[in-house]
Amino acid sequence: MGQRELTELLHGKGAHADPIACVEDLSAELAARTVEGFPHSIGQIVFHLNYWMNYDLQRIRGERPRYPEHSAESFAPAGTPKDADEWDKLRRDFSWFLAEWGKLAGSSPAELEREIEPMHEAHRKIAGTLEAMMWQTLTHNSYHVGQIAIIRRALGAWPPRGGGDSW
Repeated sequence: MGQRELTELLHGKGAHADPIACVEDLSAELAARTVEGFPHSIGQIVFHLNYWMNYDLQRIRGERPRYPEHSAESFAPAGTPKDADEWDKLRRDFSWFLAEWGKLAGSSPAELEREIEPMHEAHRKIAGTLEAMMWQTLTHNSYHVGQIAIIRRALGAWPPRGGGDSW
């Protein structure tokens, strides 16, 4: 697969849910609500997606971000977002990070093959090129956007105004 497919899937084309549509019409109150049997709210998941997209963008830029000691560090505290302003910021950041990753999909073939410095032992065990990181980000986002869709269904808030499969 090539750059076009990366960009399309990152933005929810094909079989993937549109990540922006999944959060843009949701209230802060619903975004902070959890459902029984699931440990995170939609707001916490968006925080988590932002955390990792930002983390890897820093690595790509040659910065050396600290790898979290525990996964819990990458999730916001319970009750996130606490208000509409915080939810608006999480969504704005989410859109911005997705746009930044979309720009990377247009990188030259040589840039896509550039090795990114590992920050953790786990990074040494997987492919470390920019393209590999893009695929990792795409699949990570897709996994969690699927969770958002499931939570929205459980909250009676599916499909989103922007559209989504409802069969």
